[in-house]
Amino acid sequence: MDAPLPLPTVSSRAPIALFVYNRPEHTRRTVEALAANEGAAASPLFIFSDAPRTPAAAPLVDQVRAYVRTVTGFAQVTVVERSANMGLARSIIEGVSDLTGRFGRAIVLEDDLATAPGFLSFMNDALDAYANDPRVLSVCGYMYPVVFDTPADTLFLRAPHSWGWATWKDRWSLFRPDGATLLQELEARRLLHAFDSNGPHDYTRMLKDQVAGRNDSWFVRWYAASLLADRVSLYPARSLVSNIGIDGTGVHCADWRFDPFKVSLCDKAVRVVAQEAAINERLEVALARYYRKVGLLRYVNFAYRLLDRMLPVPGRSEVRR
Repeated sequence: MDAPLPLPTVSSRAPIALFVYNRPEHTRRTVEALAANEGAAASPLFIFSDAPRTPAAAPLVDQVRAYVRTVTGFAQVTVVERSANMGLARSIIEGVSDLTGRFGRAIVLEDDLATAPGFLSFMNDALDAYANDPRVLSVCGYMYPVVFDTPADTLFLRAPHSWGWATWKDRWSLFRPDGATLLQELEARRLLHAFDSNGPHDYTRMLKDQVAGRNDSWFVRWYAASLLADRVSLYPARSLVSNIGIDGTGVHCADWRFDPFKVSLCDKAVRVVAQEAAINERLEVALARYYRKVGLLRYVNFAYRLLDRMLPVPGRSEVRR
């Protein structure tokens, strides 16, 4: 059994939970970008390292663990090395529960997310600004590559996002692990169309696959619980997070020849002003157009992956590694 986490360092900054597995180069880039953030030196960092799922994964897991033991630049660095493989979903559920239980809030990252220098400031400012607004489920650092016709630095969306996010203890308590019950409630309340309309993925299929054991997504259950509770999430109008892992190296992420999620990181401070947690329907229209584009590119990328398997190009697989 893994040892309990140490008592938290006293800090006004939210703790950061970083979940790593077997990608040493992605992990290094993620940590270096995070350490370059304003406020990193005042932030406690907890790195959760999952154990190898198979013997073949052990060498890369060992490389990651050797690296994260050397990480500095934060108020406190605690490395939690799991003794048995938990998988991403259980790792995140237990890690976030631990930190929100101890600190009341947490910022959450995975090992393939490069952050802008203003990411931590935005997260902490938003966690403070909406700490007492229960309608706000989470704060999200990633924003789709959509140009919004608005002067505001932030906006609310109905669906949360998993690429660099934060929440509070009372909001995380809304998480419900039973996907089957969530699916039944969405169906009973006729919310499946809304469930699929608030993002670029087929979330109903994702949830059904989770229930059937074909995936173990924690995120689709988090989103389902949010929709059923009528919560919203805060986002920056320009992204503070870039996913550097859409290259086929991740356990849960395929290679996209044409990446519709690629963004240019926001290079300025994002101003957070507490406001009513309301959806701007005009901005939702712009997002709906983008979601349709992602759906089209999903088929294009799938076709390219089929062609790659049927007609391999010399050297291409080496580049992707």
